[in-house]
Amino acid sequence: MRFYKYHGTGNDFILIDNRDNPIAISQSAIKSICHRRFGIGADGLMLLNRHTSFDFEMQYFNSDGNEGTMCGNGGRCIVAFAKKLNIITNSSTFLANDGIHKAKISDSNIVELEMQDVKNITKINNGCFLNTGSPHFVIFSENINEINIKIEGTKIRNTDSFKPDGTNVNFVKLNNNKIFVRTYERGVEDETLSCGTGVTASAIATNYSLNSDITLYKIQTLGGNLEVSFDKISKHHYSNIKLKGPAKFIFEGEITIN
Repeated sequence: MRFYKYHGTGNDFILIDNRDNPIAISQSAIKSICHRRFGIGADGLMLLNRHTSFDFEMQYFNSDGNEGTMCGNGGRCIVAFAKKLNIITNSSTFLANDGIHKAKISDSNIVELEMQDVKNITKINNGCFLNTGSPHFVIFSENINEINIKIEGTKIRNTDSFKPDGTNVNFVKLNNNKIFVRTYERGVEDETLSCGTGVTASAIATNYSLNSDITLYKIQTLGGNLEVSFDKISKHHYSNIKLKGPAKFIFEGEITIN
């Protein structure tokens, strides 16, 4: 099986062109392929599937082998992959499991991805819960460099408030329209260097919590910098949400699946 490796601000993915010879990969095989010591290594795996109404369909799997919800950085990377395959040029409309997405890609592979509207934000204890294609709990802290994200994220991910499916957890440090975000991702069950739906949720939660007029946020993650912009329709309704940042090709190769 031929594969391609991409990353979006350190959030890395294995991509497979699944248009002409559709393949079925088992959960155990995906888990093995994504393993960083016994496989290629990645936060997730994506199949680029053929679709009759859109440029392609994005099918995303977490590194634990389970099919995942929407992945923002994955969405940006698969757009860059589609351009490499000459499926698209500088814009795309594709289908993901949370619906239709549009994207633009520059010649330097900066991808701006349109996300789904957010229409419900819930205050839970000292944080905000919202869904940006994937569920996210956002908590604010001035000391996020000192937090053990895996330990604290695991605790929150498995609390009764988020059962049965759990949640992703974002720890955010505020600095006006610049925020620093660290994310615990379910399905990876660890901290990732960046999370697209997570930084999107963090920017919206910041605006919501501060009742701010700022609608464009510069976001620092451990893996690089991203931008999130949106229109604020009402206190709980955000529209025209866009996630922007680099999507980089790393290498390609072949792997035999046992």
